[in-house]
Amino acid sequence: MALALNEPADAALVWLRHAQSHVEPRLLELLELPDEQRIDPRWSGALGHTREYARRPAKRLRPALVAMGHGMGAGHAELPTGVWTFAAALELLHTFLLIHDDVADCAERRRGTSALHRVLAPGKLGEDLAVVVGDHLFARSVEAMLGTTLPGRTRAVRYYLGVCRHTAAGQYLDIDLTRVPLPEVTLFQTLRVAHLKTARYGFVAPLVCGAMLADASPALLDGLDRVGRRVGLAYQMRDDLIGLFGNSEVTGKSSDGDFVQGKRTFPVMAAYTRAPPAIRAEMEMLWTQRARDPMALARARSLVTSQGGVAATERLIERATSSARRALSTLPHGGGFRDLLDSLIVALSQRRS
Repeated sequence: MALALNEPADAALVWLRHAQSHVEPRLLELLELPDEQRIDPRWSGALGHTREYARRPAKRLRPALVAMGHGMGAGHAELPTGVWTFAAALELLHTFLLIHDDVADCAERRRGTSALHRVLAPGKLGEDLAVVVGDHLFARSVEAMLGTTLPGRTRAVRYYLGVCRHTAAGQYLDIDLTRVPLPEVTLFQTLRVAHLKTARYGFVAPLVCGAMLADASPALLDGLDRVGRRVGLAYQMRDDLIGLFGNSEVTGKSSDGDFVQGKRTFPVMAAYTRAPPAIRAEMEMLWTQRARDPMALARARSLVTSQGGVAATERLIERATSSARRALSTLPHGGGFRDLLDSLIVALSQRRS
């Protein structure tokens, strides 16, 4: 899935396609497992479905960030082969999380077609099987990352797994808050979920891990951490808007998912905090019933817009993006990767999927 970009961000699109060309074949290699071929035909079938799922068209954003982090840490544009293998393994770990997320969210679609648990079997059986497949991918991803010969691999894997623990906490809060009444949810809680679930995992960790693989200085690691936190926040805020207002033909997943699941995202809570009592009561009703009803979804979208939730989110995206770019401008040029990352930050703030 290509980013929907404006013309000034074409450099980011070119880089993502370059990353995809390196990561796609390595994903296939990592999922060719001779020691599992004769376990059982049923397991072989499951692995076939898993390979198809893992290789569906996607941005491969995290592998691209790993490579950028390494380039900035090394100070030149030459990337060792092992960097792309590590990046592909990290993408497998991301695939594991997507599978588990789809089960937890009762999602029907992922990347334009059926979620893996819907492919494997109907109902709860498919969900149970998908959880097991996700566990398998987690083990394979860590095995592959540690199997590279890069000098900083052990440190990077240890760091990334620590971030994943925090990601689990963010995912737990994201799900658990759906049962909390809207008046009891704060904007700070929505931002904390965004930080734990997306910013550190999706942006800070890939950049920092890539730099660790190049044995980068502590100062650069700290700088990339600052950049990643800010761009990750902007990314999640855009994702929150897409989750409520997105077009399923563009995003590749259901356009009403966040609403049906009752997600307490930043745009929703920003609108709620600004709304008068009567509108608050209506929002509480809508987000409690979680109806898969086009009219209810249209009304929910209208209220989030009219009560200032969309505008507040757009302002936050703009501030976080500007802050990320300022933090990035203080870092070394890194063989051209700093400018490339700046282009990517702009592109992500404008994306539609």
